[in-house]
Amino acid sequence: MLILGLESSAKAASAALSRDGALLGQKYQCAGLTHSRTLLPMAEQLLAETGLTLRDIDAVAVSHGPGSFTGIRIGVSTAKGLCWGAEKPAIGVSTLEAMAWNGESAPEGSLICCAMDARRSQIYNALFRFEGGRPARLTPDRAISLAELAAELKKSEKTIFVLGDGAELCYNHLLEDGLPAVLAPEEVRMQCAWGVCRAAEGLSPKSAAELLPVYLRLSQAERERQAREN
Repeated sequence: MLILGLESSAKAASAALSRDGALLGQKYQCAGLTHSRTLLPMAEQLLAETGLTLRDIDAVAVSHGPGSFTGIRIGVSTAKGLCWGAEKPAIGVSTLEAMAWNGESAPEGSLICCAMDARRSQIYNALFRFEGGRPARLTPDRAISLAELAAELKKSEKTIFVLGDGAELCYNHLLEDGLPAVLAPEEVRMQCAWGVCRAAEGLSPKSAAELLPVYLRLSQAERERQAREN
């Protein structure tokens, strides 16, 4: 399957192409520009450089959350637009599960701790371990406080391999609690579109109309509105 993957869940944005699990190319940018200005041009440039068009793609995959509310909306909207324009199906994947593929470089037997900064001393998190050459999920995606996560991880004696845009925040907290945490090397720490492609392999593409963002919690504006109403 030829997959165009999109990732825009945090500060960086990326686009990747994979065929049957092999990476054909990837574009990555973290220059402070809005994803609405960078994501689609990167995808178009990647296709042009590989001699492909949207008509050649079997599916467009995108990290549909959790993550930045704005970033997720841009990613999902971009994927929908590409799918509708080329009459192609879509595959939505968990940002955290796509990120977990970077755990290949973790010490053997480690817990893969995916962490995205959710503000207010919380992270978006899921735990995985590598089995049979792929991440096996141990927890659902969740918004969890750093204190709650540390208390949960104290029950395990395994090395905790921390990655994601919230990795440093999480790593520092776990170290303060005396937990055996390892910070993923910078080159594999952040979520990327190649991980999206890998997470999408084997999943059944669906209509773009069925592709929806997954936020896990209300936006700040919605929380403030609820507080006023209560």
